[in-house]
Amino acid sequence: MRSELYFQSSPWWLLLCLAVGAAYAFALYQRNSGWSQRMNLSLAAFRFLVVSVVCFLLLNPLIRSTQTITEKPKVVLAIDNSESMTVAGRAQLDRALEAANQLRERLTSDDIDVSVQTLGDSLVTGDLKTIPFNQRTTDLSNLLGGIRNAYEGRNLTDVVLISDGIANQGLSPTFGRYNFALHTVGVGDTIPKRDVQLKDAVANKIAYLGNQFPIQADVASYGFQGRSGTVVLRQNGRELSRQTVNFSRPETFQQLTFQTFSSQKGMQHYVIEVLPQDGEFTPRNNRRDVYIDIIDGKEKILLLALTPHPDIKALRSIIEKNQNYELDIRILNGGTAEIPDKVYDLVILHQLPDNLNAGAGVLQRVLQKNTPVLFILGNQSGLQSFNGLNPVMQIVAGGGQTDKVTGRFNADFHQLNLDAQKLTLLDRLPPMLVPFGDFKLSPGSEVVLWQQVGSVRTSKPLLAINSSSQRKAAVLAGEGLWEWRLEEYALTDNQAVVDELLQKVMQLISIKEDRRKLRVYPIRNEFLAGEKVTFETEMYNDIYEKLFDRPIRLEITNEKAVPRSFTYTPTASNSRFEVSSLPEGVYRFRATAALNGRTETATGEFIVREQQFEAINTTADHLLLRQLAQQTGGRFYNASTLSSLADDLVKKKPPGRLSSNEELNELINLRWLFFLIIVLISVEWGLRKYHGAY
Repeated sequence: MRSELYFQSSPWWLLLCLAVGAAYAFALYQRNSGWSQRMNLSLAAFRFLVVSVVCFLLLNPLIRSTQTITEKPKVVLAIDNSESMTVAGRAQLDRALEAANQLRERLTSDDIDVSVQTLGDSLVTGDLKTIPFNQRTTDLSNLLGGIRNAYEGRNLTDVVLISDGIANQGLSPTFGRYNFALHTVGVGDTIPKRDVQLKDAVANKIAYLGNQFPIQADVASYGFQGRSGTVVLRQNGRELSRQTVNFSRPETFQQLTFQTFSSQKGMQHYVIEVLPQDGEFTPRNNRRDVYIDIIDGKEKILLLALTPHPDIKALRSIIEKNQNYELDIRILNGGTAEIPDKVYDLVILHQLPDNLNAGAGVLQRVLQKNTPVLFILGNQSGLQSFNGLNPVMQIVAGGGQTDKVTGRFNADFHQLNLDAQKLTLLDRLPPMLVPFGDFKLSPGSEVVLWQQVGSVRTSKPLLAINSSSQRKAAVLAGEGLWEWRLEEYALTDNQAVVDELLQKVMQLISIKEDRRKLRVYPIRNEFLAGEKVTFETEMYNDIYEKLFDRPIRLEITNEKAVPRSFTYTPTASNSRFEVSSLPEGVYRFRATAALNGRTETATGEFIVREQQFEAINTTADHLLLRQLAQQTGGRFYNASTLSSLADDLVKKKPPGRLSSNEELNELINLRWLFFLIIVLISVEWGLRKYHGAY
């Protein structure tokens, strides 16, 4: 540490400070006040120092401190502690780790800082043989990038990567840029093993109850030419189907498709497995788990129309684009219609109620529940009855007059994610036929499309929604939807804009609100084996204010109907609950709590998946390790030559890096000066009092 003093004014002022201190001491101690001459000079010296130092500090001098630090060169041992490292046998891996232990000791004795980094950002300080090789994925790019970021600006010269070169997560490490020499140590067997692998199993995530659905299996083999294998599809331990695959060449890849169905709703767990071959290297990669959500039926829509109309066919085409919808079409015949005994999620009324109230009885049955409704008006609509049924708008029209209007998108409507640029197409579509009169929106209603007469923009709604009323509803105040679709197809060769608009409006008003007082749900539908399953909890009173500090009983059941029970109490600061150590499979849960004097229940399900990344590829990739070393100026070693790495690193050992830290501070900020002045004043005052002076 080196310190230097700097003056912000001329150093000649220092003489003035000394002169002021001398004058003050002379004026105060020029006479002998009853003590010896020696004591008088001592007291004058104390007063001279105090006054001179105070005056000197008033000049506000600066002190610059410079500290020089020597930073040792650093080496990081990066160890791939994934499961695939043990495939070739623990003996070879232990030899490499023992050589790495000796390398660390040798470098440390040569004044080089050595640290150890593994996958998962864990640091190791003890014996490297105690490292658990249990990581289920290998992301070498993330490992090396983390070292680069952690040692940025420090004297990191070399990194030694001990790995088998198998990277199954993230980017390839060869794409990274590293500011250090990377030496790689290859572990594992580079010769392909005689093995059969189930590379992948592909299926839709959702299927309908009772419908047939496919599950595709990708099978690869090496070294079993001339043999055949058996692929089996199982559910809950019961075999559903099996197929034979022929291994005609040394390396083969084949795809098999199983057709199956489920008679149970909910999440279903299927297992596809290739039966092991004699002499196969490992059976760990012979199995894949498939999870399919079987849903019971589709969302049911009733389209009730007064008379046959081209709009009905247009609506049917729009609705049937979505496979999750099941559509019933009914036309009034003499004021009556046979309505299936179903619970509908959405009712579409085309020109109903009519101006003769012919279908009043049917409408009363259809609308007796708060089922969402989409009203589509036409020239036979009865506006007076319509005004009494819908919560969206009121229309006052006289004389049965109509108007021809086009649609203009309301840019202030944000309930749906609609592309305003695409909706400019509406200006080019044929006009709809709407009632002529006064339109008044009901409270809570929002306009999706405004009416436009030619080039004149009006404040009358053409399409509006009310999703806040007791019955969610939407109104399309005109007929001619079929012409819109035909013209859009003529202009663009598709019918995407109009169809998307109507589909999203129907989805918005038919979506079901969750009015439950207790809601317990996992933060994701899928978790990985070994990962904690986290549940979120929400509790409400009768006016839907959040509640806390009520005990929750949670029961989790696996596929074998074996339950596990937990009790926890969510608080305002922590509304989550975690469950650990769940093996792979489908789980169903049930949560109960006593709220507002009643027992509330929440149910659901989730999946725990087994990761098999480390079993898919068991052949070491030393070519990747050689490429990494070559790109960064390092060298490639294997377990037997690792001992020579220490000699190479010591030979090219760079000198320590010098770094200096400079600090500029005001002298008056030094605390010891304050205490020095206090001590000088205290000693002077004590001596004066001791000798009887004031």
